[in-house]
Amino acid sequence: MKKTLLSATIGAAVLGAASAASAATLDDVKAKGFVQCVVNTGLAGFSAPDASGNWTGFDVDYCRAIAAAIFNDPSKVKFTPTTAQTRFTALQSGEGDVMFRNTTWTINRDTALGLNFRTVNYYDGQGFMVPKSLNVKSALELSGAAVCVQSGTTTELNLADYFKANNLQYNPVVFEKLPEVNAAYQEGRCDVYTTDQSGLYSIRLSLSNPDEHMVLPEIISKEPLGPAVRQGDDQWFDIVSWSHYAMVQAEEFGITQANVDEMKNSENPEIRRLLGVEADSKIGTDLGLGNDWAYNIIKHVGNYGEVFERNIGMSTPLKIERGLNALWTDGGLQYAMPIR
Repeated sequence: MKKTLLSATIGAAVLGAASAASAATLDDVKAKGFVQCVVNTGLAGFSAPDASGNWTGFDVDYCRAIAAAIFNDPSKVKFTPTTAQTRFTALQSGEGDVMFRNTTWTINRDTALGLNFRTVNYYDGQGFMVPKSLNVKSALELSGAAVCVQSGTTTELNLADYFKANNLQYNPVVFEKLPEVNAAYQEGRCDVYTTDQSGLYSIRLSLSNPDEHMVLPEIISKEPLGPAVRQGDDQWFDIVSWSHYAMVQAEEFGITQANVDEMKNSENPEIRRLLGVEADSKIGTDLGLGNDWAYNIIKHVGNYGEVFERNIGMSTPLKIERGLNALWTDGGLQYAMPIR
């Protein structure tokens, strides 16, 4: 979820293997018949297996969107669950074709790790969760608190910077694995839990008494979350990026799973171009896909708003408001590049 503090010693051998593995990814995906997605081991609303082993969530739907664009079948996808410590090496080594794992886009990850980011499918930020019994309404009231935090992440750095900048004292309670942090907070071994706010909403649901806990209003960092691919394959990079933009553009046009067939009859050339029915459209061909690639995404998975609401929105147990993830036309930051 947060930015794992990986050093440059990830290794030239691993990066070299990643570069080789990244060439002609689309051909490799077609040959094996599925997209392999690097995801979280389990984060409610984003990526988690149900009791039958079926993966669901916001990030999972993005994986299925890529499969729909390529195969016209969202089920042609397999998942590689990873921890914060193993996610990057899994992608670098070729264990996955793309990573959708609530991962922040940073300059280090975009350069030193041999990965490429472009789109942001969820604008997030680090926050704090506390028991309501603590009787605090702001993070500025947390001086002296014991704070649960995952090691090996810049969550620790953001936490230290925030408390230092505000002249507050705290006692870090540090664990390597996320389940250990969750258990420590549940058991009352710390007063506060800090990670990305989206994660806090999800983790809150896993507690024995969710209603007894609250997420404080402060956001102390920028955490633009989005997909990553290995460097060295521009075509695959484009497919992953433009699949997101197609979902955002579909919402802006009012195209949904329910009306996408009807919208193919629209007289709006931009809508017709997106759905692959405009006579001069070669968008899909230029991506190495069929011209109905965006239609297939919308038909099988939905537009951005549908994916958001279905998995993490106000009608779900997480009840996350769109906020910064609203369309730009509604005061948010979600903005599709021109599809033409």
